[in-house]
Amino acid sequence: MTKVLLASRNAKKLDELRRILVTERVPGIEVIGLDEVPPFPEAPETGATFEENALAKARDAASATGLPAVADDSGLVVDAMHGMPGVLSARWAGRHGDDQANLELVLGQLTDVPDERRGAAFVCAAALVRPDGSETVVRGEWRGSLARAPRGRNGFGYDPIFVPYGETRTSAELDPAEKDAVSHRARALRLLVPHLGALASA
Repeated sequence: MTKVLLASRNAKKLDELRRILVTERVPGIEVIGLDEVPPFPEAPETGATFEENALAKARDAASATGLPAVADDSGLVVDAMHGMPGVLSARWAGRHGDDQANLELVLGQLTDVPDERRGAAFVCAAALVRPDGSETVVRGEWRGSLARAPRGRNGFGYDPIFVPYGETRTSAELDPAEKDAVSHRARALRLLVPHLGALASA
């Protein structure tokens, strides 16, 4: 069994990657999280792109543990805001992780933007760094538009205002299995699956 470190303490992210490996029939991989390895210094997310941040986290984790490491960075890019909040999504309102304040600030900034110009995408970059130093970076995007008021209780972050194309429900109104099948993170992680499978068969 090949251990792969997902550089996260988020139980939902760990469960999601484990489920994807099962559904994509990738045997021989055991996914563990940061809580299952000795602590190590984690660099702040200072990259200008999702890819830079994901790579930095994966490099730190692989270097500190000697394990193949996967890390991701994700956020919301809004067309009418020239791609912002982007890598600043989690701290857009000034305090990291204040989902409600971030969501309300984005809605306020889009008050006068008509419905046809409220396009947006959730973006996820995922990086795999191997102990030999080789690296793979992939990107998943989930396009949609932004509602004028939050709806739904599932998910987190900007989910209550993001309406995926082809849907009338927000991301927060989808059940977890529906979201897993189409989300930006799921799309990125699926692109890593062949590379993870190669680790198991090496």
